[in-house]
Amino acid sequence: MPTDILILRCKNLEGIELEVVKITDDYLKQSDEFKKYGIQVPTYSQTKMVNESLVHPTWIHFGGGNLFRAFHAAIAHKLLQTKAATTGVIMVETYDDEVVKRAYQDYNNRILRIITEADGSQKRDLLASVAAAWFVGKSSDKCYQDLENAFKQPSLQVVSFSITEKGYKLTNRQGQFKPDLEHDFKSGPFATTNNMTLLTGMLYARYQNGAYPIALLSTDNFSQNGDVLKHSVLTIAKKWLANQLVSQAFIDDYLANDQKVAFPCSMIDRITPNPSSAVQRTLESDQITGVDVIHTTKHTNIAAFANTEAAHYLVIEDHFPNGRPAWEKAGVILTSREIVNDTDEMKVTTCLNPLHTALAIFGSLLGFTSISEEMKDSDLLGLIQQIGYVEGLPVVKDPKVINPKKFLDELITKRLPNPYIPDTPQRIATDTSQKLAVRYGITIRHYLQLSRPNFGPASLTFIPLVIAAWLRYLTQIDDAGQVLELSPDPLLDQLIKQMENVHFGATDTLVHERVSPILSDERIFGINLYDAGLGDIIECDLVNLLKGPQAVRSTLHQMLKVKATPIKA
Repeated sequence: MPTDILILRCKNLEGIELEVVKITDDYLKQSDEFKKYGIQVPTYSQTKMVNESLVHPTWIHFGGGNLFRAFHAAIAHKLLQTKAATTGVIMVETYDDEVVKRAYQDYNNRILRIITEADGSQKRDLLASVAAAWFVGKSSDKCYQDLENAFKQPSLQVVSFSITEKGYKLTNRQGQFKPDLEHDFKSGPFATTNNMTLLTGMLYARYQNGAYPIALLSTDNFSQNGDVLKHSVLTIAKKWLANQLVSQAFIDDYLANDQKVAFPCSMIDRITPNPSSAVQRTLESDQITGVDVIHTTKHTNIAAFANTEAAHYLVIEDHFPNGRPAWEKAGVILTSREIVNDTDEMKVTTCLNPLHTALAIFGSLLGFTSISEEMKDSDLLGLIQQIGYVEGLPVVKDPKVINPKKFLDELITKRLPNPYIPDTPQRIATDTSQKLAVRYGITIRHYLQLSRPNFGPASLTFIPLVIAAWLRYLTQIDDAGQVLELSPDPLLDQLIKQMENVHFGATDTLVHERVSPILSDERIFGINLYDAGLGDIIECDLVNLLKGPQAVRSTLHQMLKVKATPIKA
């Protein structure tokens, strides 16, 4: 049986396995067969949706990975189910052509979405909301022409993105434009090789064919994502202008006019990891076969199913000059830019990301390979409770549309402990030096700005401990005294060099000499930690963490015992 065709099977009285239904079968006529396997099927006609979407496209999405499959496609599905929309979403992939063929086209662009609770219970939905899946490469390809035609349509309202933060970057670490961009700056809007130049070229085609309004919506997980997208598009357009490949009016009257081209910001939050082998096993135990994980030659991991958590948040700045789908009917929060920024800050500086980073650092040092397993450890649970409830919540700005404490409660009691949403501290520890300024630096600055008695940064206990643990992590020795493989980080080489000779039993003097250049580096923390009154505290914590094997565990345990604040229910 080919593994790229998801099939639901059963056995007859003689024990012979029979094929019952395929994911590509007519779900409207065979809905009862699907439901026998706990799969809810669409009530809309996929054929009608596809025809309407290709003639009158309203929503295009760049990036066909697991987040899109579990979240964006589900939003489009819900609108179709409730008759709040008649069109679906056109998915465009620019990186991995195998994804389009093996994860979309082989399944008639359908997705089996699995929401798995911490107790193992599942909600299975068949999504048929993807109108088309195109791999867009060379301008001579048919899909390129299809995409350009879609961009020319006045019906197109929004182009959204989930391409990861690096997908928007135009320069390397040295600030130089990437080689493919240098080519595209010279070749012009209709001979592009980079995804951002491809997008800008499509906008130029739309400008030349009616200059219809449109919104470009980044839903990638970083702050001010709309502004970053706008900067990339305008940078490319200005390079083309300098080479006399586009007109000044294209920039002034179209791209820079927010009544023509808008770049709304968003905050997105839904843990959607690679396809889970545990979920695969549960499907196979229910006789749902052909669900093997697809490993492409470009190292994409994807499958016919997409597993995700029940909790989800998407907050979007409501600025769409050509209208938009009725996303609010699918649970999306549409609001002002200020509130989007407040929800983003709540998440990345207080209620999620700082806790994730603490678990990543301590989990790596203590030998954990699973976030959900870490949540069973009373010391690690206590650590993130202190960082979130005690040190974070007092300075968080309430965005009103999401309650910070309830968000934190849900994260700690339901989301992080879920073993069916597999994640590792080693993955989260990637690029830690690039995250500290936001995940902890902003909270520290809030403490500096608040004039309350006994409420300066020096009143913090567990945020400084995490920073000390990160320095301890950079020694490349775990808590058992074994060599520790560090996760990738652009500053890793220079940080390791700076921490040379810092080993078990390091003296106060040596620790100060080696770590003071790091703790005073505002590029890492967004603030000089000595000026904030935390440098000496962190040094002292690090000395304790370096006393010998098991010092990380014993220091954490003792600090929780002595300095932890009781958590109110």
